Amino acid sequence: MNLPFLGPRHKKHPALPADPESVAALLSECDLLRAQAARGGVRLDDTPASLEALDQMVPRWRDDAETLPWLGHDAGLYLGTVVVRTLPGAVWRISAGGEPVLRLASGREVEVVDAGRQWAATGVPELSQLYAEIAEV
Repeated sequence: MNLPFLGPRHKKHPALPADPESVAALLSECDLLRAQAARGGVRLDDTPASLEALDQMVPRWRDDAETLPWLGHDAGLYLGTVVVRTLPGAVWRISAGGEPVLRLASGREVEVVDAGRQWAATGVPELSQLYAEIAEV
């Protein structure tokens, strides 16, 4: 139904900027994770060492069922941010389902958001280990 007073219909998923740098900047915000890390004394500087520091944090967020999935989403985006900023040729791509996915220079794609959610919920796999596995290819 088209209701002119409401304006045009919006797409299910808003369009992301076309250039890879703008997409990377947008996906690197990870505000919730950055706030949790700061409270834990961890500085997220978009390096592999910061992933190791995240792995060592006490997971107080696991007690908050409302925060847990969002923090996991941010953790996956942060892992992807570190990959994009440190591995040549790695870029973000948005899947048909609307999820951000990493595309490596080799053409391999990695769904880091799911991995981030698993990490937030259980601590496994460790973000630093995932980075090491991604960097090997």
